[in-house]
Amino acid sequence: MTALSTSTIAALEEMLQNTARSAPADYMPIYFARESTEEQAIGHLNPDFIPYLQGSLKKQAVPLISIGNDRLTIYLGKPRELSASLNQLANFMRLGGFIPGWRNEDFAWVDHNGHKYFRLERAAFRTFGFRSMATHINGYTKNNTIWLGRRSENKPTDPGKLDNIAAGGITADETPWVSARRELWEEAGVPPQIADEIEPIGRIHMRRPISGRGFHDEQLFVYDLELANNFIPTNHDGEVSGFIEVSYAEAAARILADEFTSDAAFVTADFILRRNK
Repeated sequence: MTALSTSTIAALEEMLQNTARSAPADYMPIYFARESTEEQAIGHLNPDFIPYLQGSLKKQAVPLISIGNDRLTIYLGKPRELSASLNQLANFMRLGGFIPGWRNEDFAWVDHNGHKYFRLERAAFRTFGFRSMATHINGYTKNNTIWLGRRSENKPTDPGKLDNIAAGGITADETPWVSARRELWEEAGVPPQIADEIEPIGRIHMRRPISGRGFHDEQLFVYDLELANNFIPTNHDGEVSGFIEVSYAEAAARILADEFTSDAAFVTADFILRRNK
C-alpha cells in the first residue's frame, strides 16, 4: 500500500487511458496487399518523409514495394524475400538521414497470431511505424520502493530520462521471457537465478507520433520482479548511467513531472496503481 493522494491516482489513471493514439491524418498508411480483398494497415509514414521515398522508388524500384500518392503497399512474399526488400527500402531512408541510431540489430514484425512475416533493422521500425515489441520489468522491494534506471546520455532516444530497472526491444530471434532475462543482466546486473523469478503481468500497447521522426507502435510485455532489500543494480552494457531507489509516491511524482520515457512512465504508473489497491 502506498500513500498516494487522490489527485495523483486520478492523474495516473487518466494518463493510462491515453496509451494508444491514432496516427495523424496526414501520415501515409502502409498496407499489406493480400490475395484476399482484405488489406491490413501495418505502418504509417511521416509526411515529411514521403517525397524523398517517392523519389527514391522512382529512381530504383524495389521488389514487392510500390508507392502512390496516398499509400505505400507491401506485397506479401516469402519472409526472406520480404525482408530483403524492406531492408533495401530502409537503406534508402538511412541514406536520406531518416533513420537515426542504426543498430545493425533486427526486430521481427509479428502478426496477432504470432507469425513472423519479416525482419528489419530495429531503428527502421519507428521510421515506418511498424509494430515492434519490447519488455519492461518493474524491480521492487518489500519496503514499497521501486528501482529506476537513468538512460545514458549517449542513447539515441530519450537520453537522460528515467526508465524501468530494465527494458529493451525484443530482437527478431527472442521471446519476451528471454528478452526480459537478458535485459535484466545487461542493464541491471540481475543474475539468472533471480531473473528467473520474473512475474508476467500483461501487455500495454503504445502508439504515438514522434516529432521529427516516425510513428511509435510497440507492444510492451510487462513483468514484475521482487528484489532483496540489499540488492544494488549494476549496469553492464553502458546504456544506463545510474539507478535510484524511490518510494512509489516519489516515482508517481517523477512520472507526472515528465522525467520518464513515455513507455516506462505508463509501465510504472500501471505498477503503482496495481500496488495501491
